[in-house]
Amino acid sequence: MTTNEKIERMKELNSILAKAADAYYNTGNTVMSDAEYDKLYNELEALEKETGVVLSGSRTQNVGFEVTSYLPKVKHPKRMLSLDKTKSREELREWLGEHKGFLSWKLDGLTVCLYYNEGRLVQAVSRGNGEVGEDMTSNARHIGGIPHQIPFKGKLALRGEALIGYSDFERVNEDLPEGTEPYKNPRNLASGTLRSLDPKVVADRCVNFYAFTLTEAEGFECDSVSEQLDWLGTLGFQRVSGQLVDSETLIPAIEEFERKVADNDLPSDGLVLTYDCVSYGKSLGETIHHPRNGMAFKWADETADTTLREIIWSPSRTGLLNPIAVFDTVELEGTSVSRASLHNISIMKKLNLAVGDTISVYKANMIIPVVGENKTKHDTDAVTPAIIKNCPACGAETQIMTSDDGVETLVCPDHDCAAKHLGRFEHFVQRDAMNIVGMAESTIKTFVENGFLREPADFYKLSEHRDRIVTLEGFGQRSYDQIIEAVEASRDTEAYRVLYSLGIPNIGRAASRLICEKYPDPEQLEKLTADQLIQIDGIGEVLANDYVSYFAKEKNLSELHDLLSELRIKAPEAREETSGISGKTFVITGAVHIWKNRTELKEFIESKGGKVASAVSGKTDYLINNDSASASSKNKKAQSLGVAIITEEEFKDLTNGE
Repeated sequence: MTTNEKIERMKELNSILAKAADAYYNTGNTVMSDAEYDKLYNELEALEKETGVVLSGSRTQNVGFEVTSYLPKVKHPKRMLSLDKTKSREELREWLGEHKGFLSWKLDGLTVCLYYNEGRLVQAVSRGNGEVGEDMTSNARHIGGIPHQIPFKGKLALRGEALIGYSDFERVNEDLPEGTEPYKNPRNLASGTLRSLDPKVVADRCVNFYAFTLTEAEGFECDSVSEQLDWLGTLGFQRVSGQLVDSETLIPAIEEFERKVADNDLPSDGLVLTYDCVSYGKSLGETIHHPRNGMAFKWADETADTTLREIIWSPSRTGLLNPIAVFDTVELEGTSVSRASLHNISIMKKLNLAVGDTISVYKANMIIPVVGENKTKHDTDAVTPAIIKNCPACGAETQIMTSDDGVETLVCPDHDCAAKHLGRFEHFVQRDAMNIVGMAESTIKTFVENGFLREPADFYKLSEHRDRIVTLEGFGQRSYDQIIEAVEASRDTEAYRVLYSLGIPNIGRAASRLICEKYPDPEQLEKLTADQLIQIDGIGEVLANDYVSYFAKEKNLSELHDLLSELRIKAPEAREETSGISGKTFVITGAVHIWKNRTELKEFIESKGGKVASAVSGKTDYLINNDSASASSKNKKAQSLGVAIITEEEFKDLTNGE
């Protein structure tokens, strides 16, 4: 196994172990036995010793989140200049001449300088203004792609780009608190994140570092940019992706990068071409503005004129209503484009947009559609009539908010706005709840934005919106038919599914089953008292109070009544009271092999009159664990309480071999 292969294996091991630890500590689930975990951990530890590399976030390290009170200023040893730029492929080829070059992505994040000594990271500094940056060392220890320890013991300095990928950018925006304006692009998010005084924010937002230049390596001699980057890869650094080119292969290589732009998760605003020969590049010196050893290539924006047909407002989880320009379809960068985000009212006012205007649109960095110019002139304010008075998701009266820097946004002030509770609708349709098959998150979001879904019962009224649904982007008659078929199939259901689908705090699937077994009449559910609930084995005081508090709200009662009027509640399936496990309480941990998964095993236990708990307690009769000799916390707890630990085979024997 080569060094690079070992590092890739270390990345894989860290990922597997991190997921296992997250499942165990944060959800109470066990995705692997302690013996399996220890085996992988030991393999990782051995590879770290072999390579001398300890990757960022390694499970063998315990790097705490050291909160700082401010970021100290640091003067760079040498002024950091920006590259000269061109949008011309021919100009770039002329610049390269007869030399070999290294062509790579121009990543769009924040440039960070790293300094190592004796194999350990000693300082990380942001580019700042090129002369003075900020010390980000505590944050750097939680950035992916920056190893904590490397096998090279001499002084080492390098530069790279710290950034957040598009997928993580979308995730962070979706998780923002109510009323918070979303980040406009990954670069803004990366900038704010890296300057945070709390390194945990850096870790949570998945910032990654990609090396692009080696500036010092004491005792290491190499005169090739591409080989230097390869060497940094063997030390555990993530490095920028690129390839060697000459004057003949340069333009085809640019075209190859161009084809990859749309699928690239890393924000990029062009390419960088440097002379591969390091000594030749240095011999050229630099101007007061830029070094002469490299050139940035910026994509020439392909623009098109079109007609603005509509401005729609998209509600978000944060309460902001985002204006979207809808225009006659144009072809840009090989794709059809018919809409672009306008972000906020201030941008709309700057463009002074009105329906019917001729606008110029382009794709920023060849990816994100942007309205660049309004070619129709207005003497008066054309924007105000386009600002809606009511939220399309809930109907509440909208408000214009102005930030400290003067940016105007439109918001929905209603805390109960459907758009702010997308997660609740996503929970409603899932398999263990109402089981509306194929109802994707994106479909739910579209229906909420268009005002089709305001409460759970509205899923069963989607046929009223048939004419609009079939014309929505990405939908059609076939999609509509599949959705309605799935909705209709879910009308025949059981009371416990309905109860679970409501998303009552702390009332999970198991608790819903227990309650509905005791009180099978759906009309009784809203009338239950805390005392009645506590009498049910498995329902404690906290769950009972949460349940009663939920149904004390008139809105929740109204939604339940509306929902029940749309459903056909089946009588609960009779439980086997004579089975060998009836009335017994089980906890399941570790991998299973007789049943498909733990969910299927759980359903089997419940169908036989048994109960399934998430944690071992004095009420537990059996812990099912195929690795009965493991030293897991659940095994230890079971042993200390005298709870029997059994395998799947032994469990099967309890059920008379079924």
